[in-house]
Amino acid sequence: MTGDEAADRSALWQLTAMRTARLDARDLMDATLARIAVSDLNAIVSLRERDALLAEAASPRPGPLSGLPMAVKDLADTAGIRTTYGHPAFADHVPEADAPMVARLRAAGAIVIGKTNTPEFGLGSHSYNPVHGTTLNPFDRTRSAGGSSGGAGAALAARLVSLADGSDMMGSLRNPAAWNDVFGMRPSWGLVPPAPQGDPVLHALSTDGPMARDPDDLELLLSVMAAPDPLVPGSGPYRPAAPRPLRIGWLGDWGGAYAMEQGVLALCEAGLDGLAEPMAPPFPAEALWEAWTTLRSFAIAQKMRPLWTDAFAAASKPALVWEVERGRALTLDAVARASSIRADWTRAMAALPVDVIALPSAQCFAFEATLDWPKRIAGREMDTYHRWMEVVVPASLAGLPAISVPVGFHDGLPMGVQLIGRRGADGDLIALARRLWRAAAGERRISGA
Repeated sequence: MTGDEAADRSALWQLTAMRTARLDARDLMDATLARIAVSDLNAIVSLRERDALLAEAASPRPGPLSGLPMAVKDLADTAGIRTTYGHPAFADHVPEADAPMVARLRAAGAIVIGKTNTPEFGLGSHSYNPVHGTTLNPFDRTRSAGGSSGGAGAALAARLVSLADGSDMMGSLRNPAAWNDVFGMRPSWGLVPPAPQGDPVLHALSTDGPMARDPDDLELLLSVMAAPDPLVPGSGPYRPAAPRPLRIGWLGDWGGAYAMEQGVLALCEAGLDGLAEPMAPPFPAEALWEAWTTLRSFAIAQKMRPLWTDAFAAASKPALVWEVERGRALTLDAVARASSIRADWTRAMAALPVDVIALPSAQCFAFEATLDWPKRIAGREMDTYHRWMEVVVPASLAGLPAISVPVGFHDGLPMGVQLIGRRGADGDLIALARRLWRAAAGERRISGA
């Protein structure tokens, strides 16, 4: 089989073929670079030199990902490879060391070929920035690929790579997965330990996680990304789970709290294959939103504190300035109230009579790539740059595992359903996603991108 034919196959197939000498890692690398060269999606940026990559493929490091080309999200530091965070102040930044997650990928044998595009510091679910430009959707090149792992989602859908990492604070693994007809998983917080900086408990909102075109590949990458870390609660190796009956509650639009574009709810409910039962909202949506926006602004302001000057703010996107200014103005009482709401929601989720709650992964289909963000959904005004992403908050606020599973297309644009499980039940979610994926096998549409 040629490298180009192999590039269409799953990561597990590619890895098995390389281990059994049916596929040469150099042929796969050559095909990968050829596809990237002709792609018009702007999904992969800061690409390394061809000769260096082919040389690395000639003698890849052994491991579960040996010889596999991967592009790392441009929010994660990569030693020797430009890492911009999508911000002009870092346009020429080349880190000296890998982020811990990247180090684990390299140790597993993955060959880091470059970066995947992301919005500035990952803010907003639309991957555009002044350094690298806009990533386009493989299914409609006038539309957004989502974000902040939009470059990763588009690269997977277009079969430029077979595995991709991402990160998720506010749906950044789930929204682009839905819009690119792939899988994206936000693990239980801590399972993939963050870099050792700041307070890992106080700001437990964002996490790295895997993206792939099928559940088996997703599970493989999660098993590499996860690792025990004595400094991070909840860290440890990923443990697969055998399929078992799970009770699923369908929350839809959370009792009307979340505006939904026409077609989203019907696709997602159908994608659950009759396994879910309707349920009433288990917690006030506005309380979740209050807690989330407070803790998010607080975390972002604290993260940006070492960089924040008048000149840096002037060069930053309005959403980042808004978050930092809002976070710096918060009172101790406001942060304490938000933390209390988060604790109440965590307890409420743990007491639910279902194992999994299901909602759409996004509230609208991919919007025009020229927009900053959608200002209205279903006639309802979106009052902030991220209100249209509110459906992802229940999982993010409590650090719960959530996976986006493709459910089909509406007017040519894909969508995914979001499955949210109990903390630590990551294996159960992947097993459920695998069941739904196999049940819908006859109806899946394969991208020609």
